[in-house]
Amino acid sequence: MTTAYLVHNARIIAPGQILAPGWMLIQDGIIQAMGRGDAPQFEFAAPVNANGHTLMPGFIDVHVHGAVGHDTMDASPDGLRAMARFYASHGVTGFLATTWTETREKITRALEAIAATVGRIDGGAMLIGAHLEGPFINPKRPGAQNPAHVRRADPAEAMPYLEMGIVRQMSLASEFPENHWLIRECARRGINVSAAHTDATYADMQYAISMGLTQTTHTFNAMTPLGHRELGVVGAALMLPELRCELIADNIHVHPGAMGLLYRARGAENIVLITDAVRAAGMPEGEFDMDGRTASLRDGAVRLSDGTLAGSALTFDVGLRNFAAAVGQPFESIWMAASLNAARAIGIAHRTGSIEVGKDADLVLLDDSATVQWTMVRGEIVYQR
Repeated sequence: MTTAYLVHNARIIAPGQILAPGWMLIQDGIIQAMGRGDAPQFEFAAPVNANGHTLMPGFIDVHVHGAVGHDTMDASPDGLRAMARFYASHGVTGFLATTWTETREKITRALEAIAATVGRIDGGAMLIGAHLEGPFINPKRPGAQNPAHVRRADPAEAMPYLEMGIVRQMSLASEFPENHWLIRECARRGINVSAAHTDATYADMQYAISMGLTQTTHTFNAMTPLGHRELGVVGAALMLPELRCELIADNIHVHPGAMGLLYRARGAENIVLITDAVRAAGMPEGEFDMDGRTASLRDGAVRLSDGTLAGSALTFDVGLRNFAAAVGQPFESIWMAASLNAARAIGIAHRTGSIEVGKDADLVLLDDSATVQWTMVRGEIVYQR
């Protein structure tokens, strides 16, 4: 049984309001009550003084590959647990372990490891499920995905992935007719479908939306750019209200000015902050293996030997700070980009993603410099600075 907590003297960011000073009663992993002003007495609850700091919904990262020397494709439950603990230290309360383009056998092993580990992790973020990034992408825009393993969606391969019951997001190239059945099937199952590593036209994107596509993966990267005659995928992301837009706010993948453009066009309610972090996150600079290829971390950027960006070393708290600075907005105006939008995208917003009575107590406390003070997952403090 989890401890009951009474968090007091907090600045609570809740939908449509800021409670400052605010208090919150947490019991059985659920937000039971909250309010403004001095906290009532609840003798059964352990008091937690927030010292005037900001209490936000815990961050949800739907696109993250690895950290601290581990990667989803290692197919290691212990590695996934180490990743989860690292993510929690940066305010993440839930994540999708993300695969990349590889052989069917290696993807299957990675998904089996996720299935064996999914759920609560001692001292770490919740492993919500899997995000399949590739292999059903366009070889014209592979980014750091290995083009040798790029292919179209064959039901004989893809259906067993879906039948495992852990895939929450599918990133693919939506322009290929061979991939259209998979868009429809994922939509039917409630799996979020996102356009990734794609050479699609604006018209292609409109058609994909009609089949059930609802998102763009790492917007601006590995997709057709905005043009004044052909709007491309970037134009679709900026224009089409059906789409949510992933964003890597590391100031490397996307210029702060482009982040501002996306924010002005779509608002915080349609942006899903992600890290796209790989095993280099939380590690010192140097070289490391990436599916048999050599990658390196230098000056905050992860690159293959040819200079191609290969994921990031970003942590979620830093990404949120970068995004806030880029768009010139306080956290209370953009908080949903770090939690609720992702929760809605993968169908868990009824339980988490915002601070509301009756929802899971998935929370992060940030000080005035936006440094994580503690992280709580379902009413349990899993990280404390």
